[in-house]
Amino acid sequence: MKPRSATLTTIGQSVQPKIKVTFPFSYDDLDRVRTLPGRQYHSEGKFWACPLSIDAVEMLLDWKFTVDPPLLSFLQKSKVHVDDIESITVPGLKGKLYPFQQKGVGFLEAKRGRALIADEMGLGKTIQALAWLQLHPELRPVIIVVPASLKLNWEKEINDWMTSMYNVQILSGTTPTPFGTSILNHFHNHIIIINYDIIFAWITEIKRLKPQVMILDEVHYTKNNQAKRTKAVKKLGKFIPHVIGLSGTPIVNRPIEIYNAVNIIDRTIFPSQWDYTEKYCARKYNGFGYDVSGASNTEELNYKLTNTIMLRRLKKDVLPDLPDKVYSYIPIELDNVEDYNFAETNFISFVRQYKGKEAAVRASNAQALAEIEGLKQLAVKGKLKQCINWIRDFLESDEKLVVFATHKFVIEELMKAFPKITVKVDGSVTGKNRQLAVDSFQKLSTVRLFVGNIKAAGVGITLTAASNVAFIEMGWSSGEHSQAEDRCHRIGQQNSVNIYYLLAANTIEEKIMRLVNKKAKILDQVLNGETISSPGVFQDLLNEFE
Repeated sequence: MKPRSATLTTIGQSVQPKIKVTFPFSYDDLDRVRTLPGRQYHSEGKFWACPLSIDAVEMLLDWKFTVDPPLLSFLQKSKVHVDDIESITVPGLKGKLYPFQQKGVGFLEAKRGRALIADEMGLGKTIQALAWLQLHPELRPVIIVVPASLKLNWEKEINDWMTSMYNVQILSGTTPTPFGTSILNHFHNHIIIINYDIIFAWITEIKRLKPQVMILDEVHYTKNNQAKRTKAVKKLGKFIPHVIGLSGTPIVNRPIEIYNAVNIIDRTIFPSQWDYTEKYCARKYNGFGYDVSGASNTEELNYKLTNTIMLRRLKKDVLPDLPDKVYSYIPIELDNVEDYNFAETNFISFVRQYKGKEAAVRASNAQALAEIEGLKQLAVKGKLKQCINWIRDFLESDEKLVVFATHKFVIEELMKAFPKITVKVDGSVTGKNRQLAVDSFQKLSTVRLFVGNIKAAGVGITLTAASNVAFIEMGWSSGEHSQAEDRCHRIGQQNSVNIYYLLAANTIEEKIMRLVNKKAKILDQVLNGETISSPGVFQDLLNEFE
């Protein structure tokens, strides 16, 4: 007589583990086994089997089946909660992690590099993933898949946080360049960054590298089953040992949106999409097909995720660990780089005609201002599309955002991009209309974005409905920036304020930011309120181009 047992096995050509279930014939047991997720009957061996999953093992235990030790070990390792893990200190990391970030690294370690970090925006999901990579230098190469607007930012964060025992490469375009012998021979230290839009074209080359880790930033980009990027990431996820997903908004509207992300990271959580949609998506037949846009058993879904692969903390949960302001400098790639470089080369030639500080200031101030203004406009035009994409990604969260700029055309482009959810305050908005814009942002949940001119909106108003500020353009002094930041960082603000500077990479914007920060550290009180007419930042900027 067959025992009532469950064993871990593989069947046929499949490399995916299965649970083999045997039992003496019994209508009660037959009815039970037919409820296992993804179950199938194998007539040649006269047994049932189902994909390895937490639910299946727990169900078999509840039915008093004899479950073999590997399945019990799998169950024990799969169920991890953040309250049960220890914080981890990472040797060699260049920066210092906050306590909650150390716990996040501990969570990744407990999950053996297969987890979803779903912390709220601004809590350092990128840094936690990089810290885990630093902890495991033997796990190379690494593939990091990101939205296009974040490729340069990931490169920057790697350089800022990790010890330089790696070779970072950014892939571009849909015509892949075959990896040469030198790369393949030294693949062990490579970290490769690629955007979702092109990953489908690079699958063959990426497979040749045999990556050990894949990080999926904004992993909710994989929610559409028909998208090329989703299909490509799914293919890669099947043979990469460690997969880390990052997203502050893993579910934007409905539970079906998180299924692909969870399944790519760990298919043992919900191995059957059919069963998942029935249980958590209120699946129903509408006469044309199955509608899975609903939600059901949401508390159970949250419990399963947070007790298996998902770690989510909100700002309010970790507020004692955070400073009043958290700064992020995000490099943005230009789409007009040739035009910008041509203009900058001409400007350098102009500056070098005037030897010495005295001559430059006396003879060419007006022309230098015009040339600098031209460079600033070229830089912001070249990054504006990517900045809008960054804002769009941000607004998929439930949070509001304040954006500062200086040029009228930038503000107008932002208003066009987000017409139904945006208010603005610039020089053209005065009196009652100014206060109406502020009140709408503060009080209406439908108004998600505030766009302001640094000078017009940088003083005298309160915007504490948001704890996130982004600068697309900059002023000339730390005082201007600080005043603008403080529209959100005021009495009544219950959160730490995240401040993002979206800087055009390798342009005058980075030079200005560096000089303003330098002056702020040395002469902060003097520089508050400093204008372009003062010799400080302006003259130093000219010297940068000599």
